[in-house]
Amino acid sequence: MQPKPPGGVPGRDRKNKEMKNRKFIAVIAAAMMLAACGEKKFEVNGTVTNAEDKVMYLENVSLEGDLNTLDSVKLGTDGDFSLSAQAPTGPEFYRLRIDRQIINISIDSTETVTVKADYPTMATGYTVEGSNNCEMIRQLSLKQMDLINRMRAVATDGTLGVDASNDSIMRMIQRYKEDVRTNFIYKDPASAYAYFALFQTIGGTLIFNPQGDKEDVNTYAAVATNWDTFHPGNLRTENLHNIAMEGVKTNRIVQSKQQAGVDPAIVHESGVIDVQLEDNKGQKQTLTSLKGQVVLLDFCMFNSSESTERVMLLRDIYNKYHDRGLQIMQVSLDSDEHFWKTKTAALPWINVRDPEGLESNLLTLYNVYQLPTYFLVTKDNVLYKRDVQIQDLAAELEKLL
Repeated sequence: MQPKPPGGVPGRDRKNKEMKNRKFIAVIAAAMMLAACGEKKFEVNGTVTNAEDKVMYLENVSLEGDLNTLDSVKLGTDGDFSLSAQAPTGPEFYRLRIDRQIINISIDSTETVTVKADYPTMATGYTVEGSNNCEMIRQLSLKQMDLINRMRAVATDGTLGVDASNDSIMRMIQRYKEDVRTNFIYKDPASAYAYFALFQTIGGTLIFNPQGDKEDVNTYAAVATNWDTFHPGNLRTENLHNIAMEGVKTNRIVQSKQQAGVDPAIVHESGVIDVQLEDNKGQKQTLTSLKGQVVLLDFCMFNSSESTERVMLLRDIYNKYHDRGLQIMQVSLDSDEHFWKTKTAALPWINVRDPEGLESNLLTLYNVYQLPTYFLVTKDNVLYKRDVQIQDLAAELEKLL
């Protein structure tokens, strides 16, 4: 009787190996399908006619203005396309591009947006379905193009003098801003299209000026407040907040120095809006006088239900970090001055009160939309972060001290 080969029966072994390979491939395929199903994506589909063999790109427009290609497709004779990418966790901005023809869109979830257009006029003659934000952005884009065309026509009109031409253009811009402010931005300041409107430009210059126009600064602040509420933690929210705060600061400096007859160009700008209020001992306290210390600036009301717990938390923080250079300035919005003085008599940090209460201008200037709210201020007297931007207070204090 012949002995069996070392590997067993050749035919049976081969069959077993093939079955194991098929099972392994099936397991890998199933895992890949599960992974694909778990990845949340958004889709942009539709049709662009007269664009056969053209390549359409789906690009993300980053906060810094950088463009990142996420997907692309070569169009066929029917012009149908479908592009997709990972869904964002909050409002984000993208564009569809063929050559220099661009369609701006916004996505904030796993939505599906349908775009129909004709090349080479797709930037001005497209329709969009599935997203109100994208539709409003379409209207804003067309309005912006129309404004630019009308401005160009006036600027090249040889019958107008320079002064008349400039005056006409300025009136056009002002009317445009009033229209967009009323019918788009203030219509829904928490929307992506409100954010988009704020950053429209003409020749690289923002139409809504966050540094030189008080009403424009207030518009930025209104959108920032709503984004703080509805999109907390979003990088674009933080960007809006910083722009609004910087605009308020600049306008206040310019206004105060103009009233004093001093050229604002020679003024050193602090990184915070100053707080100038009396403390519970009747002494005037200012935030800018605390330069050289890290400051936890806290807006609160002592008659709230959570006040006792918050005071205990602040006491722990103060005891741990005060000797290393931390100061706390607590701004009360309580209406009852006697009650406030009683509650703060034994507290070791700076306690001031704004007699304007909830009508305090500081709440607007600091974009405070809920109480309590705190901010961190660096040793250089520069506003650093607000509470919704801080995940680990101890870590942030260690960094600043």
